[in-house]
Amino acid sequence: MRLRIDLAYDGGDFRGWAAQPGLRTVQGELTTALTTVLRLPEEAQVTCAGRTDSGVHARGQVVHVDVDPEVSKTAARQVTQLEVLARRLNGFLPRDVRVRRVTEAPAGFDARFAALWRRYAYRIVDDPARVDPLTRNHVLSWPRALDVAAMDQAAGTLVGLHDFAAFCKKREGATTIRTLLDFGWTRAEDGMLVGHVRADAFCHSMVRALVGCMIAVGEGRKEAGWAAEILTGLRRDPNVVVVPAHGLTLEEVAYPEDAALAARVELTSARRSGTEVEG
Repeated sequence: MRLRIDLAYDGGDFRGWAAQPGLRTVQGELTTALTTVLRLPEEAQVTCAGRTDSGVHARGQVVHVDVDPEVSKTAARQVTQLEVLARRLNGFLPRDVRVRRVTEAPAGFDARFAALWRRYAYRIVDDPARVDPLTRNHVLSWPRALDVAAMDQAAGTLVGLHDFAAFCKKREGATTIRTLLDFGWTRAEDGMLVGHVRADAFCHSMVRALVGCMIAVGEGRKEAGWAAEILTGLRRDPNVVVVPAHGLTLEEVAYPEDAALAARVELTSARRSGTEVEG
């Protein structure tokens, strides 16, 4: 059977999601926990909705894992008591990773390819008087005031289906064409700037490059139309700074109704074969 795991983590002490030999990763911790708690004879194979980069956080990561209850009595017992399984996983996992829930995935579900969209948030404080040392690992402290209206205007020019090569770290054989569904900036009552960006998928470093572009506009160094000019360049622009990872959080992943899952997987697999989504 296939299990869906909704996951949250503080990415500060991880070298990203993807397992890497000798490095601490979210995938590595979750795989070890599943394999141990379910007493599986082989290492659990997990698939996530978005392979977040080193230092990126998540509140709404989604993962799937296939478990054969016949393999072990422990697995057979716990896959029928998924709330207990979630508690046991949290008892094994380090405190910077939390399983929010475990459910049996519907037929056709795939955490990566069935996703309709991913939503990230990037948080910035641009007033030294409002910098909170308690949130320093999750919010970017920026030394100069930013014009949120100009940033929001610039962000709006990038919405739609485009080739985001100018904002991505190119990978061999991977497409940089993405559909940006929403991108906007607001200033909260406490003065924090929050950029929300939602897309069908993101290529490597794309979100942080987009934010870097918006900061240049917010400081007044560039006009709002500069973002669209960069987009048409179709190659990585050295003037676009990739901001630090710690201000970025994967907030939510959305999926279609159960009946439409298989069709979504087929469509996405064909369109993104060989590509990766990132944080």
